[in-house]
Amino acid sequence: MIRDAHVVVPTSRFDDDLATLTNDLGFRVDAIYPADAPSTAVVSGHGVRMRLERSDVGQPVTIHLLDDAAPGPPTRLPGGSMIEHRAFSTAYPLPDNQPSLVVSHDHGETGVGRAGMRYRDLIPDRWGGRFIASHITIAEAGPVPDYVHFHKVRFQMIFVKSGWVRLVYEDQGDPFVMVAGDCVLQPPEIRHRVLESSGGLQVIEIGCPALHETIADWGCQLPTGVVDPARDFGGQRFVRHKASEAGYAPWRIAGWESRDTGIADATGGLAGARVAHPCAGHMVERDRLWIAQDTEFAQFVVLSGQVRFEAEGHDPVDLGDADSVVIPNGLRYRLTPATGDVELLDVTMPAVFAITR
Repeated sequence: MIRDAHVVVPTSRFDDDLATLTNDLGFRVDAIYPADAPSTAVVSGHGVRMRLERSDVGQPVTIHLLDDAAPGPPTRLPGGSMIEHRAFSTAYPLPDNQPSLVVSHDHGETGVGRAGMRYRDLIPDRWGGRFIASHITIAEAGPVPDYVHFHKVRFQMIFVKSGWVRLVYEDQGDPFVMVAGDCVLQPPEIRHRVLESSGGLQVIEIGCPALHETIADWGCQLPTGVVDPARDFGGQRFVRHKASEAGYAPWRIAGWESRDTGIADATGGLAGARVAHPCAGHMVERDRLWIAQDTEFAQFVVLSGQVRFEAEGHDPVDLGDADSVVIPNGLRYRLTPATGDVELLDVTMPAVFAITR
């Protein structure tokens, strides 16, 4: 049985380092020996345990002390180790947007990500680091080796493309199952956990910014026993959209209709997500399909069927199952259904924007 753990720090100035840690930085001595001429000391404080060892050659380390107050200047121990003061709560960096037309075809190429999930990057250039979109799969059915965690994000949503997944969210009641067509808005820093899934689960995850922290919360037990669907998380509410309960309305492209997921309302208009398909038997002249839109971000992911995407100044592209296109602001484009069963996930920021036809 493992009973303890600490970081070993050899130091050529044992006495001075020990004095600075205990007298100035709030660490305490947990063990020290030998008593007559100490050469080893275990000290702890602020969630860190260090084993100082007297040595002719030191091996300095860097320790971060995370503080609610404004970070102070660093402290260099006499033996060379650095104690840096950092802010406990850090804002996510929001890089400048660098839009580009990005087409991603599903060739089955994935990499292993968190909790053993397979990730396919839908926006390799990340639009300068502002956005990330992933096609995530779990091959084997059963429990998922996940843990309670949260994300420091501006926006994040999960859409189930196929299969099912069972999850639990902070203050949203008992665990529940999402099936194909369902989605959730994960507002900033809501605690959650993926519990189990079907084999072959596929989900689409879209977030901003691309680089954001995923932080485990080992002290949070889910479910919390609280049901508070109106709770505010960083200016957003949790949303669970059930495809089986949704209705359709005309979409922004002629001859198509869409169902809204409720993400627009829950984010105060920051983002919108819809599922669109062509209206049955409704024919539209191709020249009427051209539009351009004033968006910070816009992405289509093909959920089923096939569609042709045409953009001015670019060759036409045929998109099939799990293919994706990310569209820069102001680029004129049109969509032509190639099969009657085509269905698209449509995500934009903001939710409402100007359209030029």
